[in-house]
Amino acid sequence: MLPNLLYIFSKIDKNYQMKKFPFLVFLLLLTLAPSIIAQVKLGIDVLEENGFHCLKGKRVGLLTHPAGVNSKGQSTVDILYNNKGVKLVALFGPEHGIYGNEKAERTIADCIDQKTGLPVYSLYGTHRRPSAQMLQKIDAMVIDLQDIGTRSYTYVSCMCYTMEECFKHNVEVIVLDRPNPLGGSKVDGPIMEKEWRSYVGALPIPYVHGLTVGEIAWACKTEPDWLTISKSIRDQGKLTIIPMRGWNRSMLWPKTGLQWVPTSPAITSFDSALGYPLTGLGCQLGGFLHGYGTEDPFRLLSFPNKKSTCLEKVLKAKKIPGIAFESKKSFNPNSKKYHEGLYVKIYNFNTWNPTELSFHLMQIACQWHENNPFSCESSSNINLFNKHVGSTEWWKAISTNGSKVDLKHFLKLWKKQAVEFQSWSRQYWLY
Repeated sequence: MLPNLLYIFSKIDKNYQMKKFPFLVFLLLLTLAPSIIAQVKLGIDVLEENGFHCLKGKRVGLLTHPAGVNSKGQSTVDILYNNKGVKLVALFGPEHGIYGNEKAERTIADCIDQKTGLPVYSLYGTHRRPSAQMLQKIDAMVIDLQDIGTRSYTYVSCMCYTMEECFKHNVEVIVLDRPNPLGGSKVDGPIMEKEWRSYVGALPIPYVHGLTVGEIAWACKTEPDWLTISKSIRDQGKLTIIPMRGWNRSMLWPKTGLQWVPTSPAITSFDSALGYPLTGLGCQLGGFLHGYGTEDPFRLLSFPNKKSTCLEKVLKAKKIPGIAFESKKSFNPNSKKYHEGLYVKIYNFNTWNPTELSFHLMQIACQWHENNPFSCESSSNINLFNKHVGSTEWWKAISTNGSKVDLKHFLKLWKKQAVEFQSWSRQYWLY
């Protein structure tokens, strides 16, 4: 028995009739575009099919963003607001806002939703947590956030902070589960150390964690050091998880049949979601760029005064498993110019270690700078770097030894930790 968790499952209506959908058109869609028919029922789909039973008689708050949609692409905001049996009273927005149009790290003000007339409370502005005043008229907080499976993407932190405040104020938390776009079998990178835990990474998990938001929520409810609240408050808090149907851990996003909705301005596609852990850490400091602002964000590598051919030669010599490179020009809609760089391809997902390339980039940056760039950065940049990477030992090594850092030692250590974490985390697997 799973304590404090409510599992809600839906029944498939076997008598469903497509009276309003022409049969020939339906058959044509099946033949020509089978990928548009979702194989996975999201948490919001399951909630809807069960008649929103767990929301009956409750005043509901909703923490979501534009990627919070059902398998048909309909907004969770619209679904809850338009259902007469649901009393939606407030909306809450994470980083990038409830409309998803705010740039990274930009503070967002509270506002009124023009569509529904409901208050929209920003959890990436004056407050990073819902305040007592925001929660006083709410009985249940529904959380429908699409994560991308990478620790420094702040939606999981937003969920954790929201859970803490809801538990403090006796507000039930209802998490609508969603796929991890990278699947549930890939775990990689440094584990976040307590010293560096922040909104950038609030939990002691590897950089690529292999869990869904629902599984993370369950671990937060159970593990003594995952949330910052007391044990008594955590134990008394009520958590409801609405699991998906049809998803399994071997499923990458394209296999779900779901349409990708940009989770933030730079994560416009599944390709960019793959690129985020691939190059994100390696372009924090040192001078490398990863195509942010172009049509290939997090996939297009460049370095000042170095040609793509030079970069390709150096990286190929590293023999990094699972990836390959090709020179490419990518358009930047903002500057209306093409940017040349080295596009990173993933040709073997099974052998690919998502974060490995980034640490090679750090080592190369040290080779190409006259002085070690990791030893002469501002304290604020160093602090932000460590909040992303999360490893004090790595920072000491790269900032002291530069290009001579023993990268193989760290890759071996992190691989061992990833295997251990994955084995440990099985207790929270829902699929």
